[in-house]
Amino acid sequence: MMRQQPKRRVKCRTSRQYCQEKLCCPNPSTVAAYFCKECNSAQCQECDKDIHSRKVSFEFHDRRTIEPPPDSLLCQAGRVNIVCKNRNFADVWCENCHHTFCFDCYSDYHHNRKQQHVNISFAHYQKRERERAAQDAAAATQLAIKPMSPVGDGTLTFCSFPQNSPSEETLPTRESGFDTAIMTMASTHSIGSSGNSMPDLCPGPDMNLMGRELEGVDINDDSVDGPRAKSFLLVNDKEELQVKDEETFVQQLGCSEDAKVKILSIFGNTGDGKSHTLNQTFYNGREMFQTSASQNSCTVGVWAAFDHQNNVITVDTEGLLGSSANDNKRTRLLLKILAISDIVVFRTRAERLHKDMFVFLSNASKAYKKHFSEELRAASHRFQIKESSLGPTLIVFQETMHTAPLKSDPNRSADAMLRDMFVKNKFEIEAFSEICYVGIKTEQLPTNFQIFRNVVLTKLKDHSIRAARHPAVMFQSLKALNRKFSGNIEHVKEDTFPEQYFTCTATCQACQTRCVLTMNHDTEKSPHDAGRGVNCRFEDQLGNKIYLCKKCSMSGRRNVVVPKTSESNANTFLGFTSYLVSGYVMECNTCGVIYRSRKHWYGNPDPESVVIVEVQHIWPEGHRSLQGTHNAARKLVDGFSYVADTISSVSARPAKLLSECIADQIAPSYWVPNSQIMSCKGCELVFTTNEQKHHCRACGQGFCDECSSKKRPVPERGWKDEPVRVCDACFAGNGAGHEMSDKETTLTARKVGEAVTSTFGVLASALDYPRSVLKDSARPEYWVPDEQIKVCTVCQQEFNIKRPIHHCRACGQGVCDECSPGRREVPLRGWDYPVRVCSKCENKTEEF
Repeated sequence: MMRQQPKRRVKCRTSRQYCQEKLCCPNPSTVAAYFCKECNSAQCQECDKDIHSRKVSFEFHDRRTIEPPPDSLLCQAGRVNIVCKNRNFADVWCENCHHTFCFDCYSDYHHNRKQQHVNISFAHYQKRERERAAQDAAAATQLAIKPMSPVGDGTLTFCSFPQNSPSEETLPTRESGFDTAIMTMASTHSIGSSGNSMPDLCPGPDMNLMGRELEGVDINDDSVDGPRAKSFLLVNDKEELQVKDEETFVQQLGCSEDAKVKILSIFGNTGDGKSHTLNQTFYNGREMFQTSASQNSCTVGVWAAFDHQNNVITVDTEGLLGSSANDNKRTRLLLKILAISDIVVFRTRAERLHKDMFVFLSNASKAYKKHFSEELRAASHRFQIKESSLGPTLIVFQETMHTAPLKSDPNRSADAMLRDMFVKNKFEIEAFSEICYVGIKTEQLPTNFQIFRNVVLTKLKDHSIRAARHPAVMFQSLKALNRKFSGNIEHVKEDTFPEQYFTCTATCQACQTRCVLTMNHDTEKSPHDAGRGVNCRFEDQLGNKIYLCKKCSMSGRRNVVVPKTSESNANTFLGFTSYLVSGYVMECNTCGVIYRSRKHWYGNPDPESVVIVEVQHIWPEGHRSLQGTHNAARKLVDGFSYVADTISSVSARPAKLLSECIADQIAPSYWVPNSQIMSCKGCELVFTTNEQKHHCRACGQGFCDECSSKKRPVPERGWKDEPVRVCDACFAGNGAGHEMSDKETTLTARKVGEAVTSTFGVLASALDYPRSVLKDSARPEYWVPDEQIKVCTVCQQEFNIKRPIHHCRACGQGVCDECSPGRREVPLRGWDYPVRVCSKCENKTEEF
């Protein structure tokens, strides 16, 4: 063959389609991403978005994604280190390089290297390859139907026939040695593979077809299995449609465009025989879907085929629990296939139904209700197709070998038992319009699929839930879902023992960052830690920022300053007065007072001029607020309470003796003196410091409060007609009669004393009431309000009258007196002297 140079053309055929609208293109050479049939133009993403968002009717234009042509049709100059700038179509085939080139790349490569290679046109090369493929196929067909020689010839490949059951295994009885050899090999191989229900595979011819040929069935007869079509890849593992349009989809299925079909998809774990189940159920055992005996998954992506006899599109999916580059992406693809299916089959060969089946079907139900159903309705409106509002039918096909499957009883069907299992474990299945269960027990291989086949054919003939549709409807629905739900998904690495099993469960209340330390580290008095480089965000309601002295930070020291009433060495009352006049202060341990909020009448600087703001994490049971303590009002209330309590506790005994002495001086002469009354005259209760003595106005003896609670007039003693305190005996009339022998002045002094005592008691109560009201208003910001405190934060005991509420000055939680015996300084809260803290905060080593 003579060497020849291809004729150089002015312009090669580029495979790129450029935007034809030129409305919002980033540059003049923007590649088109979609082709709109209504607009009849190729559009880039920006132009497509601008055009179809102008009117509501434009949103329903039929737009298809422009897919790049296959690499086999493009210039392969990249394999010889030449860049084809426009990604041109191939024009010539180089017989020496064994690559395809466009005219430009071919001339540049061979001219620069000064090589004289032989080339032919690319069209001629394609025709030659098709002829070679046809010849190879014809040779393989002749080998498949050729009578085979007995065993030992070397031409017989080790195979076995798919069989229904051992009892029905009947091969044609012939006298030829070939029939005897086939029967011997089939029986021998079935014994060796008794532990597997999958058909044995080999690289030789299709033994199922050979068996039919032996029985007198023409393998090319379309009336048996329909046209000799094979399954095809519908969607790859990257969620990319491998079929360009609906015409190509219908052509690869091998059915008519007007055919009414249903869609059946099968799911399950890898290795459970999904492809084998479809082959045996719909295609008489012919390997329409590829099966494999190797460890590698034989189904990657989604494959489809058409059963002409039952008018059903069967869809085979990639197995769950298999190794995948991105499990989340695979799961999303399976959920999209499930959404467009009329019948969903979950195939399992587990002895018991596993949790992964319930989880997958429950997630599929949620995804269908929340996302897919709405998008399918939009697609049906966009493409003028009828989409059923009911969800698909679910069939769970379980095959066991050692355990019994679910069986119906007179009171409960197996379908109802399966539904109860979903409900009991709180798995949602509302999206499935019907749930069916098919269970078989295979004690001896091969598997009998007749029961499953009968159930599936019954559901296919039932049009009450979902009616048959055109094949194009499936393609348009899948295309709409794939366009809507696509894109990258973060690959989550599965870990049997994640860090959450061993690390602390505490999370920051501001940024929700989890503590990185081990569990129960707080028992070692170690504070929570979010890890290096993890910054928190400021939350105003939490006040999680602290102030650092700027001057000390520049010197390498870390001194925390807080807004407080007064400096640490100031008197409480003088400090409160200074706070009212000059505002709060910030005091550094090294530099002293560095800031006062109202130092000047006007023009006071911001605190950030002397401090550095730092945002810190807020952990549970930690500081509730790090700023805004402002406890001036509480200090004032505590001061008054301290003085009052001190006077009461110190002067309790002397004051009682003094009051009794004064009472004896103004008491009537018939009263027994208080110094002589040691116990109650009625119940003989011994009086203590806390017990109050009362005199009966009739007999003058000393009684306790319970024995002298009655009142009646005692005019004979000079008390006139007003009711006064008497003992129980005098009230009942059992006491001896008394005559008035004292002077009126004695009773007058006693009456005046009682009036004064009553007045002071009312005044004390009036003064004590505003003190309880001011207690809540003087509460610092980080204190938990009293109405929100029910139990002690340490001992979990309920608060009552005998167990009053106290606040820890460090954490602000409510504690009882027994759980807050310690006192320590809390400078971070503005308490520069020892104050009440709970037992938890007392043992903490961190600085307050």
